[in-house]
Amino acid sequence: MLIFDQLKKDNPQLRAIAVLVLSGLGVLLAGLWWVQVVSAREYEANLEAQSFRTVRIPAVRGRILDRNGVALAESQPTYNVSLYLEELHKAFESAYAEKALRVRDGLKQKQKNLEASLKRRLTKEERKQFILTQKQRAALRQTARYEVASNVVSQVSRRLQQPISLDATNFERHYETRLALPCPVLRDLNPVQIARFEEQFNNPMGVDLETQSTRSYPYGTTAAHVLGHLRRDDDSKEGEEAYFSFYLPDYRGIIGIEYGSDKELRGTAGAKSVLVNNAGYRQTENVWSPAEPGRDVVLTIDLDLQRAAERALQHVFGPDTRGAVVVMDVHTGDILAMVSSPTLDPNWYVRGITRQEWQRISDLHAEKNRATYERYMPGSIFKLVVGLAALEAGLSPEEIIIAEPNPAQPKKGHVRIGNHTFKDTADAGPYNFRRALKCSSNSYFITVGLRIGTEPIIRMGQRLHFGERMDLHTLQDGPGSFPGLRRLSSGWTDGNTGNLCIGQDPVWVTPIQIAVLVSAIANGGNVLWPRLVDRIQALDPTSAQAPQVFLSGQVRDHLGVSISTIKTMHDAMLGDTEDADGTGTGAAVPGLRICAKTGTAQVQDERNVKTGLTTWFASFAPYEKPRYAVVVMVEDGISGGKTCAPVARDIYAAILEREQAAKRDTLAKAH
Repeated sequence: MLIFDQLKKDNPQLRAIAVLVLSGLGVLLAGLWWVQVVSAREYEANLEAQSFRTVRIPAVRGRILDRNGVALAESQPTYNVSLYLEELHKAFESAYAEKALRVRDGLKQKQKNLEASLKRRLTKEERKQFILTQKQRAALRQTARYEVASNVVSQVSRRLQQPISLDATNFERHYETRLALPCPVLRDLNPVQIARFEEQFNNPMGVDLETQSTRSYPYGTTAAHVLGHLRRDDDSKEGEEAYFSFYLPDYRGIIGIEYGSDKELRGTAGAKSVLVNNAGYRQTENVWSPAEPGRDVVLTIDLDLQRAAERALQHVFGPDTRGAVVVMDVHTGDILAMVSSPTLDPNWYVRGITRQEWQRISDLHAEKNRATYERYMPGSIFKLVVGLAALEAGLSPEEIIIAEPNPAQPKKGHVRIGNHTFKDTADAGPYNFRRALKCSSNSYFITVGLRIGTEPIIRMGQRLHFGERMDLHTLQDGPGSFPGLRRLSSGWTDGNTGNLCIGQDPVWVTPIQIAVLVSAIANGGNVLWPRLVDRIQALDPTSAQAPQVFLSGQVRDHLGVSISTIKTMHDAMLGDTEDADGTGTGAAVPGLRICAKTGTAQVQDERNVKTGLTTWFASFAPYEKPRYAVVVMVEDGISGGKTCAPVARDIYAAILEREQAAKRDTLAKAH
């Protein structure tokens, strides 16, 4: 009690100090009571209103490269001008206050005018019509926000010398649903616009450049059906957090390699948290899970050869040519070029496709990969399968079979089965195997097909896996259609066998299946799995992550034919391009010996009325040491020899030039 004893003494200074200390303690206690008791609910409300929002950050999508490392699809930074609405919050409130004041003044004046006319004061109920309602205040706030933002956008437009308008509906939607995120007003600035922005916007006034990763296909329509395209999809994928408050723009592959390797290309999204205040404006943000970039997919496609094949096909009917090309390595199954026409630009799906572009795609069915998905009757190129089966069944390649003259066209051959006549585009007369194949005699191959029976032909087609998919994982891998052995016991006739022998219904194939057929003949009998993806590797070349390699030369089956059968087939196919009476002489390239078979199939409607032709050229080269298979298919062509052979010629010329250039480079390095 020493303190109180001291205070009892008559000491004014000590008492003054005591009063000051006790007063200070009283103020502190009063403040503590105010914070802990009186203001507790207010602080609690602020804490509830000031909360975190989670944002999904898309990963940088991996590249798609050709076999030489050239990027066919890549992710590039794009720069957008965006409004940062939290920086405009005070301007919003100020504009609203001015508008509300003017409206209230106007309402007060109307009230005074009414009272003057009535010569009395209005009742409480009557005065309600001159008070701003909650709905009116909300409308004023919305108008004020838009005017402030629109004025800022107008300044950006003027300084960047670029017409920009702010859509009121989109702006309000962003304000209501994505307030914590920047509001884009101009996307994909070019370098000049970026320079102007950096030079003229020292005072940000609520706008800034925002960087975003965007998918880009630098070669436009080149290899479009191989690459596929994307569709906007911001959702989390398997293995990521499932719930976010906001999702930044992201895409997923819906077809082609973009679809088949989407999991590897897409990477793993990151996440950040955004602290917002009670009005919903962003305060701070923190990245707590960085995005992991996707991996690169390296294709077997050769860009130069791909572009050469595309140019060659467009020489037929221009960009609207309906057709396909497949170039394959006959020993590895590597697809070196794959063309489908008409084509499209996958960039359209990223930047937004126009009505005109979409209409063209729909009218031409340009979205379909005619090389792997659409099915066609093979026509006379199916005689290769019939020939293999017949030779293995004991047909002597030197045996002469007479094509009888067609009474309606005496110079042309024909075969009559029952009441049906199979017309021939080849001349009537004697044929051995080589002449029959190079002249494409229907009479010869129907005759030998009926002789050996249908079963060996179907078994040969089954070893080539006609009617089955190729496991390309592009979502456009069609199986075609091929009869099974059970079909023979279900109303099968000799007329069906006749159609089968010349590649008409009931056999339907895809161009890539024909490339597998030709490759098997070229390499001695191995039926290969086509390979479109070589490997999947890390985006960073210094990464320790091992690449995922897809083996080449994977054998799916064997033709099961003798060496002599293969040699007979090679010699006969060589005659198609080198003999004067061959149907494929239009493919000849000096310095390269090409083995081929042409084909033309009639397309009929439900009433068996001819509606068009499917023309083919199936080939491999060089004859001495086969390496390349080239298959060309064109819808509504004249014939395989006249329409498709010149396309193959241009492709083989590009291949030859490519090999000669490689030899020159090797010699130059050696010296």
